[in-house]
Amino acid sequence: MQLRKLAASIVLTGVLAGGIGAAVAAEPEDTMIIRLKSGEVTVALRPDLAPKHVAQIKELVAAGAYDNVAFHRVIEGFMAQTGDVQFGDVEDGFDARRVGTGGSGRPDLPAEFSDASFERGTVGMARSANLDSANSQFFIMFAPAPHLNGQYTVIGQVEAGMELIDQIKRGDAAQNGMVQNPETIVDVRMASDAKQ
Repeated sequence: MQLRKLAASIVLTGVLAGGIGAAVAAEPEDTMIIRLKSGEVTVALRPDLAPKHVAQIKELVAAGAYDNVAFHRVIEGFMAQTGDVQFGDVEDGFDARRVGTGGSGRPDLPAEFSDASFERGTVGMARSANLDSANSQFFIMFAPAPHLNGQYTVIGQVEAGMELIDQIKRGDAAQNGMVQNPETIVDVRMASDAKQ
């Protein structure tokens, strides 16, 4: 009986410390690995919350679309944004004036809002004022942001490597976090893929 109480306490503590769902790891086909120059960040994608968004992200990962893409907007105490595959690839087509406005050439997606909260490590889809405009860009939260709850689509949660996200170069607060000479993603793969 005591052992059962201890096990329940450990599970509950894991959920409280990491957020709903954080205590359960995603399957390899839903685990995205973002390689930075400083190491790897593991993200548990949530197709249960946002199946269309997760499917599109996985298609872009399979195509290598996120390789060399900049963290173009990084705001201290808020989030780091990346994923503009149209204007954010620092080795092919980077446009400092347009980065953050592009997509992927794939269709924009209808919003898939959920009850999931934006907590530290939550990964959400960036969009314009149009609720159904998310495409390829995503952001990773440095801290909780309850004002985003129900307003942006949650696609996952960082499982490991959050300390590497914390180290990403911050942008200019006066320019809404736009980063000069931004850091980039080296590449992205799914855990179910062979290591590159």
